[in-house]
Amino acid sequence: MKLIVGLGNPGQEYNYTRHNTGFMVLDYYLDNPMYQEKFNALYIKKTIKNEIVYFIKPLTFMNLSGQAVRQYASYFNIDSKDILVIQDDLDQDFGHFKLKKNSSSGGHNGIKNIIQELGTDEFARLKIGIKNEYLHNVIDFVLNKFSKEELNTFQETLPTYKKIIDSFIEFGIDKTMNIYNTK
Repeated sequence: MKLIVGLGNPGQEYNYTRHNTGFMVLDYYLDNPMYQEKFNALYIKKTIKNEIVYFIKPLTFMNLSGQAVRQYASYFNIDSKDILVIQDDLDQDFGHFKLKKNSSSGGHNGIKNIIQELGTDEFARLKIGIKNEYLHNVIDFVLNKFSKEELNTFQETLPTYKKIIDSFIEFGIDKTMNIYNTK
């Protein structure tokens, strides 16, 4: 069993903001999803390659995302190594990504809360770069919408993120990192 978590903030006003990168990737991957609600998160359960996979978008706002992740992991007995969190990353250049596991929050409050709630940092992350040379106020920057050019670039990368999620489900994080972190 796997848990794929897209990080973001609930509410129309946060659609297409940089902080909602994780939500956007899940929506693309699931292709017009019809989410249900449980444990303060929107979720979809699918069977992919004979693996049960829960896809969730926490409804707790970014800084408390760990609550929903913990509830799903606990209730469905999902090991932390079988969790992939999709997040925005200010340290990665825009349009770039990095797969990581067993690492610190890097200052990302959503990840910090997930580590706190799970009691471990031993889960995988797909860190999607949103860094911009015009960065002044971090909070305003991450909560602002993508520019048209940024949104086009982001949408061009979505098929790669879909392949990464498929690889994680089928092969786990180590093989997926070996394939995608070298590109």
